[in-house]
Amino acid sequence: MEILIFIEKAIWFGCAAVGFAILFNVPTRTLIPVFLMAALGGITKLFFMHWNIGVVFSTFIGCAVIGILSIFAAHYKHSPPFVFSIPAVIPMVPGTFAYYTMKGFIKLAYNTNPDKFMSLLDNTITNGSKTLFVLMAITIGVYAPMLLTRKESAKQIKISLFNKFNK
Repeated sequence: MEILIFIEKAIWFGCAAVGFAILFNVPTRTLIPVFLMAALGGITKLFFMHWNIGVVFSTFIGCAVIGILSIFAAHYKHSPPFVFSIPAVIPMVPGTFAYYTMKGFIKLAYNTNPDKFMSLLDNTITNGSKTLFVLMAITIGVYAPMLLTRKESAKQIKISLFNKFNK
């Protein structure tokens, strides 16, 4: 039963990513890899969250998977890696945490009860911190693989990996 839930969520991650890819007007030849990368990255995030790893680290790992796959997809489809990675990570943006942060700020502005102020402030700061750290995890997870391999193309990386195994 859980497998079906993971598969359903993977499909929704992929559909959302393809929607954003179409919105960003990416080439049509890149839509299938964007779908697959978003589905794999989303499943990776959900898998780690299922094992109580935490939303920030799970998001980082899922986005790192997308970042690594986008380098190889860029070589295969002859497009920049950002064409694949940016639409694929957008479904991982923490909209719920950001919404509750803004809702908390609005409640704090109109709060007249001093007893509820500290709990409201605590919830608002917690949601804001989660939003900030998840966004940082997305940024680092997507760009770290590209920064680490920027001096070599994906073709050279592929060849060097094969040379290591052949020795």
